Amino acid sequence: MDRIWMTGFRSYELGVNGAKDPKLAVIKFAIERLLRTSIEDGADWLITGGQMGIEQWAIEVALDLQATDYPEFQIALMTPFAKFGAQWNENNQEKLNQLKSRVNFSSTVHQGDFGGRAQMQAYQRFMLTHTDKGIIFFDEEATESKARYDDTAMREYAENFDYPVTRIDLDRLQDYATEYQDLQWDN
Repeated sequence: MDRIWMTGFRSYELGVNGAKDPKLAVIKFAIERLLRTSIEDGADWLITGGQMGIEQWAIEVALDLQATDYPEFQIALMTPFAKFGAQWNENNQEKLNQLKSRVNFSSTVHQGDFGGRAQMQAYQRFMLTHTDKGIIFFDEEATESKARYDDTAMREYAENFDYPVTRIDLDRLQDYATEYQDLQWDN
């Protein structure tokens, strides 16, 4: 079994405003390339959270891949606590609930309300010990990004365990944008 934890920037950290934002097409293109490569290399599970941004987009892309090319690929949505997303607006809550209903497995790591930084660190430990590699969309220059905590956790874990981490920084994302644009011109 080969399980991937994909996480990273929140949508607002990337300045993505809605489903029609051109940046989203590039980001989903990058996610799709990464997932296809991982699946072809033997990955059989995507395990991620439900944060708006990379995590939800990864689930959407994985669901599309599962429906078209990789029906055996499995998707799990693991939230850090039971009332995760309850403070979001109605549309965002509905989107999270739809994703939960479409994945192969959905659960919460900790029962109850948000319990602070220690709870989030326990969630990170859970994700690290239940996956075999990490893919994170994160850039060192993004000092305000909440993805920094996951990046640090992945890197520290990889120092002690066989846990490959692929970081997609803004330069690498620009490479995907160029590749995406080239493909658009070819079609």
